[in-house]
Amino acid sequence: MTLIKSISGIRGTIGGTPGQALTPPDIIKFSSAFTRWAREHASSNRLVIGRDARPSGEMVTQLVKGAVTAMGMDIIDLGLSTTPTVEMAVPHHQAAGGIIITASHNPVEWNALKLLNDKGEFVSAQDGATILSLADSKLKYATVNELGRIQQDNEALQRHIEAILALPEVDTEAIRQAGFTIAVDAVNSSGGIAVPALLQALGIENIVKINCEPNGRFAHNPEPLPENLGEISRTVVSEKCDLGIVVDPDVDRLALICEDGSMFGEEYTLVAVADYLLSRQPGNTVSNLSSTRALRDITEKYGGQYQAAAVGEVNVVEKMKATQAVIGGEGNGGIIFPALHYGRDALVGIALFLSHLARQQTTASDLRATYPAYFMAKKKIALTPAIDVDAILQQMATLYAHAQRNTIDGLKIDLADGWIHLRKSNTEPIIRVYTEAASEQAAHDLADKAISQIQELTAGK
Repeated sequence: MTLIKSISGIRGTIGGTPGQALTPPDIIKFSSAFTRWAREHASSNRLVIGRDARPSGEMVTQLVKGAVTAMGMDIIDLGLSTTPTVEMAVPHHQAAGGIIITASHNPVEWNALKLLNDKGEFVSAQDGATILSLADSKLKYATVNELGRIQQDNEALQRHIEAILALPEVDTEAIRQAGFTIAVDAVNSSGGIAVPALLQALGIENIVKINCEPNGRFAHNPEPLPENLGEISRTVVSEKCDLGIVVDPDVDRLALICEDGSMFGEEYTLVAVADYLLSRQPGNTVSNLSSTRALRDITEKYGGQYQAAAVGEVNVVEKMKATQAVIGGEGNGGIIFPALHYGRDALVGIALFLSHLARQQTTASDLRATYPAYFMAKKKIALTPAIDVDAILQQMATLYAHAQRNTIDGLKIDLADGWIHLRKSNTEPIIRVYTEAASEQAAHDLADKAISQIQELTAGK
């Protein structure tokens, strides 16, 4: 059993012993602490909540409702929803914050509380640390006459979709005229409702649904990686679809399948959307240090500036605001379009990508071929707990003194023909080794070389 308490929220496996898994006492404790923090940081007396479809969602929701109302705050409950929908509902309701009950791409035995501030954005590292501290303090609950109330909001998804359709960058007419046939795999979670609803609103009539029953019984590993997407890849080909769309359980990550069944590439979801937007209005972009170099290439092609942020949505959003980026996100298929809101949003990503594809009047595979070809390798090296990881990273930085280096999140080494990103885990004695190069073999060679160098350094300790 696992319980991970971090500055961005609390997540863990359902069942087991309090303090060692995500149990009712843990859910109540952290929901109560967040409620107190939210009350102290905003004038509103209400919180917005929503959940994905995993089987534990209703149980966790009831506990959250009890804790929040017991603390004297009202609740706007969206019920089955998506992470970006909850994010947009917080400012709509002028709420003090929000709680999203989802473990995102984690397997079905997991659940989590993701915490939003009054802007509908994930709480900062500083605020997250304060909330964790409050959870270990004595909290005061409301008297019977001060208990919070619960209100249902069944229109949040529709408002979300209408806001997407209202964006000038979304070309509904071009999408409708293209007559796309699209397959959707929503891993039997809330995307099974949200994605088809969006597609229909965009004028798409031919939708092939796979795993779109929001019963929480994930038909495959819910992380939208190529090894988990065989079914939709085959369906796209057999049903002669123009595109396959895959989302994770809370609909903040977007993966695409080309008409020939090949992977468009999760890293290239953001690249394609950025290409479309920058061709209309040049500007700056941001992604995290572990995302493809192709976004930098596309940005510079249109005269903009690319900046890299530390891994994590909060860090990307902070850098986007600082650089006034017009588009940003993460290479895991997370699109952040600030004209709509500062949060990863697969729904707006779908609308923008389809606008691009329709206007180009080409196939998804041909569109993918127009972008710089990079390949990634993702590996890790296990260390003994006695090894000083920070010291090892400093030594690696010295070994690569000839290269451009970035130390805002581990060590990023930019080379002429690729890059290496070394990050230490916060939960186990390992270093994650991510690389990118112009060929798959070159990416693996870069990673293997870095691992060999780290092993040599640790052997000398």
